[in-house]
Order: sequence, then C-alpha cells, then structure tokens
Amino acid sequence: MIYYAYVNSHNNLTKTSKWNRILSLINVNCHNYKFIIIENITFLNMRIKSIRRIVISFLFVTIVGSLTLLSLNTLQTKPNDDINNKYTNVGNIQLTVTNYGTIGKGYCGSQPSCMYPAGSGIENLWLGGLWVGGAKDGQTYVTTGAVDVANPNKVEGFEFTNNPGSVITERSSLITSPFYDPKAVSHQDFVCEFVDTSLTGMVNHTPMGIKVILESYTYNLNFANSFVILNYKIVNIGYNGSTSPIDSIYVGLWKDCVVRNLNITNGCNPGTSFFSKGATGYIDSLRMEYTYDNNGDPGFTDNYVGVKLLGASPRSASEPIKSHFTIWNYKGVDPIYFMPVDDIAKYSKLKGFLAPGVIIDTNRINYLRLNPSNRVSLISYGPYKNTNGSPFTLRYQQDTLNTVYTVVCAKKNGTDPAKFDTDFQRQLLYKNAGWAQRSYDNGYKLPSPPDIPVTRTQIEDNKVTIWWSNNGENSVDPISGKTDFEGYRLYRTNTGADLTSNFNLETSLKLIGDFDSCCNAYSNNTGFKFIKYSDTEPKMFAGDTNKYWYRYEFPSQLNGFQYIYALTAYDKGDPSQGLESLESSQLANVKRVIVGTTAKDNSSSEIGVYPNPYYGSAIWDGTGIQKEVLRKIYFYNLPSKCDISIWSLSGDLVRKLNHDASTYNGNDIKWFKTFSDGTQKFAGGEHAWDLITKDNQAIATGLYLFTVKDASTGDVKKGKFLIVK
Repeated sequence: MIYYAYVNSHNNLTKTSKWNRILSLINVNCHNYKFIIIENITFLNMRIKSIRRIVISFLFVTIVGSLTLLSLNTLQTKPNDDINNKYTNVGNIQLTVTNYGTIGKGYCGSQPSCMYPAGSGIENLWLGGLWVGGAKDGQTYVTTGAVDVANPNKVEGFEFTNNPGSVITERSSLITSPFYDPKAVSHQDFVCEFVDTSLTGMVNHTPMGIKVILESYTYNLNFANSFVILNYKIVNIGYNGSTSPIDSIYVGLWKDCVVRNLNITNGCNPGTSFFSKGATGYIDSLRMEYTYDNNGDPGFTDNYVGVKLLGASPRSASEPIKSHFTIWNYKGVDPIYFMPVDDIAKYSKLKGFLAPGVIIDTNRINYLRLNPSNRVSLISYGPYKNTNGSPFTLRYQQDTLNTVYTVVCAKKNGTDPAKFDTDFQRQLLYKNAGWAQRSYDNGYKLPSPPDIPVTRTQIEDNKVTIWWSNNGENSVDPISGKTDFEGYRLYRTNTGADLTSNFNLETSLKLIGDFDSCCNAYSNNTGFKFIKYSDTEPKMFAGDTNKYWYRYEFPSQLNGFQYIYALTAYDKGDPSQGLESLESSQLANVKRVIVGTTAKDNSSSEIGVYPNPYYGSAIWDGTGIQKEVLRKIYFYNLPSKCDISIWSLSGDLVRKLNHDASTYNGNDIKWFKTFSDGTQKFAGGEHAWDLITKDNQAIATGLYLFTVKDASTGDVKKGKFLIVK
C-alpha cells in the first residue's frame, strides 16, 4: 500500500509574500507500506480558498490511508522505559541495541541500524531479535524478540519487555572515557535486562517466565573494531505462580540482514524489492552465517555482514559446539522456506529444521548464497547439556544459561564483482570473525596497543597543528605485562575524500608520518626530534590540564574544506604470542577540522565571503537528489560573536545567522549533518551558509548584500557577493 505526495524543492528565490507553504514530513518504516506526506510544497499565485481545498483533500487521504496502520501503531506503543536510541560508536560498526530483545532499528531516521563502515551510509542489518525456546510442564514455549514484520516497532512477535525504570547502562574500560568503569569488559559495554512475562499490548504470547541479561562488547582496536559481541544470560524467573524448571532449551538469533547503501538507494519505506537483493551463506565449521548485497547497489556496498555463534554454556565437555541454521522467505508460505507462525513451528526452526525432517545442506547453501531474495534467517544453539553430557534443566532462580553471538562486518576482499561470493572475497570476514572468537576464548581480553595519545588541534588560516601528549609511552599490555611502546603514526584524509557515496574513513586516512624510538632493533629508528616540542617544558593550553610534548604542523591546508586527522601509538609487537606490532585505533582518535580564519575581534579586519562569485557549485558541494541543500559558502574574518544578515538588492531580509565562535560547528546546515559527525571543529572566524532562505527556499541567481554586527562593540560591516546558478 502506497500513499505519497510529490516533494518539491524550491530552486528560485521569489518574494516570500507570494508563497504559501505547507511543511510536514511523516515517514513510516516498513517493508510493504510507503507513507510519505508532503514535505515542502509551495503554491504560487493561488487563492487561499483553493489552497484550503487542496489541504482538506490531502488530509482526508492521509487520515483514510493511515487507518490501515492506526491499529498497529496503537499496539506498537511500548513502555516509556524502552530504550532504542543506543548504538555502538567506538569502533567501525554502529549497531543499535535495545533493552527489549532486539538489535537494529530499520532504515528510517539518522540513527544507524547496523552501519559499517561507521558513517558510510552502508547498512547491514534491518532488524534482529533473540529467540528462546524450551519445554515447561510438558508444553513447548518460544519467546521471540522479533519476527517477520513490515515495521520494526510492531508488537506481535516482539515478546520481550523491560521493568519500570529499566535503563541501558554504558560503561568503558578506557580510562579516558566519560563512561569509565573498572567493571567494564570492553571499550564500550551496553548492559540491560528484559523479560518475557508481560502481556500488556501483546498478541498471541504465552510467557515462558524468563529474564535475559544482555551485555554487548565493542572494541576500538584497529584489528578488532568490526564486530559487536552479544552476551546473553538467561534466568528462569517463573510466571503466574509457576516455578517449574525449563528444559530442552534452544537459543537463537533471528535476523533480517539487508546490505544496502542508503546514500545510493532510499531505505525508508522503499518497497519489497529493496529487501530482495541480498544473498545468504552459511559456514558450518565456523558456526557463522553471512549476507551480502548481490545486485542492489553494486560497487557501493561490497560488504559482508555475518552472525557467528561464539560459545554457549553449560555444554557437554566431550562434544564440540555446533550451531543450527535455518532460513525462510520473508513471510513465506513455501513448503520448505516457510515462516513459522506458532510456537511448535518456531521451536522446530530453532532445532535447525527448514521443514519437518529437512535440514540445510551444501546444495541448498550454494543456491542461497548465489541467488538473492527477500529472506530472513535464524542461527541457534541447543539443546543445552551439563558438562557430563546429561540434559540441562534451567531451574527457578538457581541456574544461568549463557549464549554468546557476534555481529561481524567486513569489506569484500579483492575486486571481483559484487554478485560473486568466493572464499577469497570472504577472507576479511574470516579475519574479523576470528578476532571476535579470540576475544571470547580469552575471556573478552585482547592484546592491547599503547594508550591512545591525548590529542588536540590548533586551527589557523590555511594551517593546522596537531598537538599530543606522551601518555601512551608508559602503557602496559594487559596480557604480556610488558611496557613496549615504540612510536607514533599520523594520518590525514585527502581533500574532498569525505564526499564519496561509500566513504570509508578507515581506508581514507592516509599515513603522513611515522616516528619511532631510535637506537633499537625495531622499525625505522627515526627518533622524535622532528616532532618534539620541547625536552623540558611541555605546551599548555588555557583550560586544559594536559601536557603536550609533541606537535606536527600542516601548512597549506585549504580553507573551507574538511580534513580528518588521526594520531596513533604503536608497540613493538609480541613474538611470544605470534603478534605483530599493535597500533591504537585510528577511529578512536579522529579530529575533524574545517580549516579557516580565526575570530577577528578588531575593527580593522575585512569581512568577506568565499567563493565569491559562487558559480554553479563549489567543489565541496554535495551531489545527487539533495544537491540543493548540500551547497555552502563561508563568511570569514568574523568577530567571536556577531549577527550576519543577508539581504536582497530590494532590501528584503533573506536570512539571519547568529555566530558564536565558542560553540559553532556547522550543524545548522545539511552539509555537515551529511558529511560530518558533529565533532567537527572550526577555527572560530568562519560561518557556513547553505544558500537557503529563512523561508526554506533555495536562493536564485543574483547579487546579495550582507551586514555583520559585532555583538561586543555594535560595529557593523557590509559586503556583497554574487551567486550564479
């Protein structure tokens, strides 16, 4: 079912008195529904009565069309303590984690669902959810965190809820993190609880009586930043007076993996074909399934997303751990690849059956991994056993069952076409999954590089200076116990690298300098003389207690462009563990800088605009369907605090901008919301404008005037600039 209205962007500046605007946008994220209400339609030279008729007619269609979804949306209301706005952000994978049994969140809105590489626009998981099945008092139960749904917030099949006051606790093992906690396991932990005992708003749900404690672990190490570990602990809490044990337990992770580049193809309300471009494989020996984009956005995704069973307990000490895998067509009725609709059928899927008596085999896997379709899948483990091999029973408030999965992403190896799926293309996926397994096997501890250097930037006209502390030089590896710091590496992106449709920050950072300790048998022995600020007195900055011993100057940087810098520290490696030199995370120490003039709090500085004239577009402008709102020009040599007013030649106010150098970061325009992440830093004397008027219209070709009023002195300066489109 599709409801939509044409969305019109204004490309010409006309007197605002001639325009009447309707502004509204509603998006409902679903597989089979598209529901778009007019965003920005203008009517020129129309009588108010005509406009009123159009508005009333439009609202009538909107209301009637939404009745289909109204009852579902009423059911979708979840408790106020539901949290779905937390996502991992310390590594290169941005995964949404909730406190009601789901991962991912669909592809509407700006929050990542499972984006890899971070900030790239490439999504990998539309939605996932925990499944738990077992027998209690002779009856089979299955509780599902998510099922085949058109809307990721739909309640039926979303059978986990949380208790009043429930939160997702964030903690970090990094001392420099605001979430530092000595109890943290990784660089970013999310901890939450949910239960299956509520019937409020539920449909066709019979509680088993379990509580789940979820801990997710994410790392910002270069070699271990592409996976999120999901550690599920399950307890029998009883239900409705029943304290019976639960046996024959299976635990699985259901998921709808959809690998698409949202910079290329709209993922919000896209229709069913959007979900039909992925192909899925399974590697029994690795206990891992994977999905890739076979023919959706060729050349703009090139990703694998995998889900791997890392471990489970209790289990028989004499039997190797094995996973079950099953897959079906989305809401399918095929006799083999059908969607389970009751607990008996869901339990059979958890046991690994495609259909009664039918399990996955090599021939089926080879077909599925090369032929895309709209499918969902389930990887699971069970039945649980005691270490002596006897059946395990989850007793009321006595035992804890543990299952650990990882969501892991990787780029395809090599340059073969996206529709191929070869062992060579999967090499990076194997590598990343291997590090996740190594983390689990080692109690979630990984070899550690030196601490991330404390770093700050100093921005000047056409120049950036990177300053850093020596805090990493005394780092001790938590596994080897050695102090093995060796050197620093400095990286920077090339001009305009951030404007690509499949931007990968990790590969876009180019090595600028490598400086290591001298006079030993490691690396280049360059020494630190070139970067050392002083041997006796560190550099200090007002309001900053850190001591900066090193600096590197970047001259000839282009004003108005975004550069991304990263500084890392690396060690000597550990041959006893078979490890090469380890380097701290590039992504964890990224500095986004917009080069430009510093604030000028004096009356002698000339204030201006660049580029001036603005012809057609600037080299830093965005492209595609949003090009009109991805333009920008800069006002430069501004006072620290001032008001910028832009006028037409006829004296109409086009736009007013308030500038405060201490807080301004450009997030008031679409360009920085699209190509940056909110951490970008300006020099202080520049302010970007997107050529959009106060009435949300794109300006037309013409000569414009501007005034800048210094908030401190009241002085006003004037200027002009030319726009040619």
